Amino acid sequence: MEKRDFSEISDTCKWESPDYEPWFPVSEKSNPLTRDIDKSSPNHIVRLLAACDAQMFQKDTGTTYQRLFSDSVVLTMLEVARTVEQILRDPEDSLVVLSGCGTSGRLAFLMASCFNRALRDRQQNTVYSYIIAGGDRALLTSQEASEDDPELGMLTLEKLCEGKRRVLFIGISCGLSAPFVAGQLDFCLKHPDIYTPVLVGFNPVTQAREETMPGYSLTFREVVQRMEEQRGQRAFIINPAVGPEAISGSSRMKGGSATKILLETILAAAHTAAFANTHVTQQVSVFEDRVSRHTEQVSVFEDRVSRHSEQVSVFEDRVSWYRTDYEDIRGFISGGYQDMDNIVGDLTSLGSQFCIAHEDFVSLVLPTLSDKDTVLLLYTCHDDVGDVEKMVHRVREKTSNLHSLYHGLEGDTAVHSIGLLCSSVLNITWPSSSTVHMQWELSSKLVLNAVSTGSHVLKGKIYRNHMVDLQVTNSKLYHRATHILQKLSGVSLTQCEEALLKAIYHVEQLPEDITSAGVTTHTFTASRRNRVVPLALVCLLIGCSLSEAESRLESHPVVRDAVEACLTSSQHLTSSPGDQNSPNH
Repeated sequence: MEKRDFSEISDTCKWESPDYEPWFPVSEKSNPLTRDIDKSSPNHIVRLLAACDAQMFQKDTGTTYQRLFSDSVVLTMLEVARTVEQILRDPEDSLVVLSGCGTSGRLAFLMASCFNRALRDRQQNTVYSYIIAGGDRALLTSQEASEDDPELGMLTLEKLCEGKRRVLFIGISCGLSAPFVAGQLDFCLKHPDIYTPVLVGFNPVTQAREETMPGYSLTFREVVQRMEEQRGQRAFIINPAVGPEAISGSSRMKGGSATKILLETILAAAHTAAFANTHVTQQVSVFEDRVSRHTEQVSVFEDRVSRHSEQVSVFEDRVSWYRTDYEDIRGFISGGYQDMDNIVGDLTSLGSQFCIAHEDFVSLVLPTLSDKDTVLLLYTCHDDVGDVEKMVHRVREKTSNLHSLYHGLEGDTAVHSIGLLCSSVLNITWPSSSTVHMQWELSSKLVLNAVSTGSHVLKGKIYRNHMVDLQVTNSKLYHRATHILQKLSGVSLTQCEEALLKAIYHVEQLPEDITSAGVTTHTFTASRRNRVVPLALVCLLIGCSLSEAESRLESHPVVRDAVEACLTSSQHLTSSPGDQNSPNH
């Protein structure tokens, strides 16, 4: 097994220095641990991702940022849990709404469904609902344009809560940047007699987005500042820093994991208190212990994955051979929509990309499988092993590239042959508890993060630890793209935005109607184009035309290789012979 270079550990907290990329919020900074991840082996990629995840659980050292275990964070979680408990005890005309965009919205859906299921098991009235920007379509496909509409967010919340006398609204925005969520928080602040807003994110308030939101007179920061004025009374902010993402800005990773840990801890504590006929404890140490037990299990899992990194690296190495569009990475679940419990229900009429049941896999995917395809099987000791084995045999008839992740319970002595039919196996056992399914979900997420992210790295879509081949489909990604261009090219932000616009509109000169248009117009146009960021970057690095940049990208189809070739060319133009200190390094 490849040994890890622990010299990187000295950089673990470098991101906390005020001098480290001060122009970026924490969620958008590059992580010092992964600065060379684009040149790492599959095994090393897995270990780097695990090291980044471990940053979530570092104790508060009294330095720049509050952390997951900071007293202020735990106290706020305690207050929110008590508010949820009150609703559980008196649920009539009350609602707990979880809302977010993209991954945050999917986690809102997952937790609302999970805790409603727990209430139904107790024969209690359900009190949870969710909102995701773009509606239920966004649970399965990208609907990023909706994230930029604060008015839509407000109207969606108002419609969902019509007739309710009390609403606890939990808005999730990892970067404190999503206009859709900001509009909802602002609406809550305007109606304090009904709504109590909670913001969950992972940047300090001072790093919330400052740009005025489309069609709105406020910025996200101004909304959060208004929440600050009522903090601890009629508004709550939970925003520990969990460190930069392994791939800069990819908040589906640590941001998503930390969201799940925080909110599941809060809601599980409220349920325990409400149905044990007690109150959420006022002893912070006891509540903190609940968080510790939750995160301890994740730490144990990280250690196991690190020891089994060969298996995970095999997953990502196989996936990386092929393009990563819709047809390449598909997910299917037992029970399909019948078990999903989403608001709209069955979405299969919208197209094949919304077909998610095992039966859909058998009819749509299985017939075309070959040894060029990889199948990853996820199952637990609660699944019908007989049904799983039948599926495994059917897949093996088509491809030998079958891998499995199995979650069991300690003391489980059942023996089955599924592992013998797989190319690699990751078996994990957990202590039995009422919340073990949460550990299964989170640990599966971490594995899938490693597989999908590692595959993007191995395909060359990452340069250093930046996703340089991103789609510019909303304002967050537009601003992220310009900052990536600035960091890699070393030129002004204005020049970077000009280069990006030229690539988006495919023009050599920018007319006034383009420069005067808003970001929404730019992202709408960009959504129909490919590789706009790589094009802009090549133009900036070597000062060439769009047509020449396109030619260079055609000769270097792997984006990372194209960037490196341009950087080398740029160095030769700007550095004297023997000079090793190019400004682009």
